[in-house]
Amino acid sequence: MHETTDVEQALRRAAPHQLVSVVEGALRERCDALRVELRLADYGLRTLQLVGRAPGADPAVPIHDSPQGRAFGAQEPYVVEGPSSVLLHLPVTVRGDRLGVLTAELPRGTDIRPLFPGLAQVCDALGHEILVAERDTDLYVLARRATRLTLAAEMQWQLLPGRSCARPEFALAAHLEPAYAIFGDNYDWSVSDGRLTLTVTNGMGEGIEAALLTNLAINALRNARRAGLSLADQAALADQAVYAQYRGDAFVSVLLLDFDLTTGEVEAVDAGSPRLWRLRGHSVESIGFDAQLPLGMFEDTGYVPERFTVEPGDRLLFGSDGVYAAVSPAGESYGDRALARALKGTRLLPPTHVPQTMLRELTTHHGGGALDDDALVVCLDWHGAAS
Repeated sequence: MHETTDVEQALRRAAPHQLVSVVEGALRERCDALRVELRLADYGLRTLQLVGRAPGADPAVPIHDSPQGRAFGAQEPYVVEGPSSVLLHLPVTVRGDRLGVLTAELPRGTDIRPLFPGLAQVCDALGHEILVAERDTDLYVLARRATRLTLAAEMQWQLLPGRSCARPEFALAAHLEPAYAIFGDNYDWSVSDGRLTLTVTNGMGEGIEAALLTNLAINALRNARRAGLSLADQAALADQAVYAQYRGDAFVSVLLLDFDLTTGEVEAVDAGSPRLWRLRGHSVESIGFDAQLPLGMFEDTGYVPERFTVEPGDRLLFGSDGVYAAVSPAGESYGDRALARALKGTRLLPPTHVPQTMLRELTTHHGGGALDDDALVVCLDWHGAAS
């Protein structure tokens, strides 16, 4: 497929809710496509939901054990040949953040190999335009939900930067559970020239109270970061903002990290309960820091940064207390031994698969029932400085 620039320009000019129609029109004209559909991953990363579906119409397809799910999971085109047509499933991903799958039904006998490069560019352009269009329409946000979100979860998901991010120096991914009722856990990241800032947050309380608290802390940290303050000063400013609002009656646990993308040197401020584990080779080690006060507990708390270094090949895992403190029926905390075993078992998985894998292992460890607290897992694979 050629002339993808025309499709990209048409997507930019299109009304926010007409992006799929633009792609379908282009593929009908250039590839004789019979049908085109877009499915987006739901918040729980369990199903792919059809964009534009009516409530109760067209059932979602599972991410696991479906052709569309194979394209989504492997991040590669997946082809299904039928008696009269060919279904081509293509991942739609933006800077490592997996959004969903575009499916094109083509006439049987179509030579699809020459189409792959052009279709990949179309999917890339579509993904970028979806993110822009979400400012003006609810269409794509609605497609992501398999059921109704609680208000607290709505606030938390709108606060997140994405589910995953990839650069030559690193790849990271995160997941929250319960996806449709999360309240206090959150994460944030920002990539600039030569630096990655990563924040893992756990606001105390439940429901809307915890979501409001976390929103205040995250935005205070962003405000400080965007003002060019050091990591310790970012923590101090956020601490002041939370204390000014709650006067010590509520506080936020947070782990702040700033990575030098060239050297792998990391500056960290540990202000509460989120914890860090490192998989290096076949060995898992808990990375401990000097415990400092959570944000907002007392007025004018000072924070002292610590430093460590990551090496190419390292896998870092961050977990909230809802992860490592979850207990088995026998009373053993997940963070005691089971977490390290589960993390070792992820060695061959890409980072986008790790958070859900760890949370599935957590549920099994917990006895298969609902968790007592919300749970957050962030996985970061360090590749090292780009050549």
